[in-house]
Amino acid sequence: MNMNLSLHETRVIACLIEKSITTPDQYPLSLNALTNACNQKTNRDPVMELNESTVQDTVDGLIKKFLVSRASGYGSRVTKYQHRFCNTDFGDLKLSDKSVAIICELFLRGPQTAGELRTRSERLCKFADVSEVEAELEALSNREEPLVVKLPREPGRREQRCAHLFSGKPLAQTSPALEAGEVESSDTSHERLDSLEMQVQELQKGMEELRQQVKLLIDNQAL
Repeated sequence: MNMNLSLHETRVIACLIEKSITTPDQYPLSLNALTNACNQKTNRDPVMELNESTVQDTVDGLIKKFLVSRASGYGSRVTKYQHRFCNTDFGDLKLSDKSVAIICELFLRGPQTAGELRTRSERLCKFADVSEVEAELEALSNREEPLVVKLPREPGRREQRCAHLFSGKPLAQTSPALEAGEVESSDTSHERLDSLEMQVQELQKGMEELRQQVKLLIDNQAL
C-alpha cells in the first residue's frame, strides 16, 4: 500500500502508535511530547533532530491525509494529537496487534530481519518465536495490497530483511556493516595505489640518476 509517506511522516505516525501502546496514560501527545518522541535516541534509525515547526508541518500534512487527528479533552489548553493510521472508525486499514507492532518498528527503524523485529517489537507485542514473526510478515506481504516486502538477501547475510511499502517500493539498501566493509575496502585500495605511485616515482628517480651517471661516464671517456 503506497500512501506516499515521507520519512518524517512515518516517524510521526510510528511515534503516535508506539506511545499509545507503551505509555497510554500520556497519550494523545502534545506537540512537544511528539517532537521529543521523534527525536528519541533509542529505538530510532536514523536518529533525528526535528524542531517543533517541522513536526507541526508534518502533523498538519497527516491531518489533511486523515492519518492523524487533533484530540479534544475537557479543560485541556494544549492541542494533542492521535493517529488514525489503522484500526479506527475513520479508516479501512485493519491490522492485528502483531502486524501493528511490525509496521511500527519498520517505520521507526527501517528494514529489518524477522529476528530483529521479534526482539525490538517486544515492548509493543509479544511473539513466541521468530517463526511467528515470519508468519505475520508473510500475511502482510500476501495481502491484496501488500504492506511489506522482502528485500534481496545481501552478501554476507543469512537472513533477508523486510521493508514496509507505505512509502512506495524501497530502494536497494546496504546494511551499515556492509557499507563499513566497502569503505574499508575502498580505503585499502587507495592506500595500495598510493604505495604503487610512490614506488614508480622512486624507480623513475633511480633511472634518471643512472642516466646521468652513464652520460658522465661517456663524457669522461670522450675526453
